[in-house]
Amino acid sequence: MKQILEMTSFKLKKGISEANFLLAHEKFNRDFISKQEGCVSHMLIRDGDNWSEIVVWDSIELKEKAFEDIYKYDGLEEYMSFIDQDGTDDDIPLYTVVKTY
Repeated sequence: MKQILEMTSFKLKKGISEANFLLAHEKFNRDFISKQEGCVSHMLIRDGDNWSEIVVWDSIELKEKAFEDIYKYDGLEEYMSFIDQDGTDDDIPLYTVVKTY
């Protein structure tokens, strides 16, 4: 099976404290993402006001299962409250990992 890289891009809502967002992201990672079967790595990157969350999955099937399970995660609403939904792409790009060094 080929690994899958998922990359979600977003901006924070105006007036949101970066420090508070990072605390919420730590909680999201600790309580949800890191517990998902097939999660190889999870990173948060930024270029100015543009943020991206990158997750590498062992397979598309495990990524899709996590996507279904995210709606059962109690902290989802809190985490999403930091993210500006305007201009956020609902179609999250997925890439096949061809080679890892």
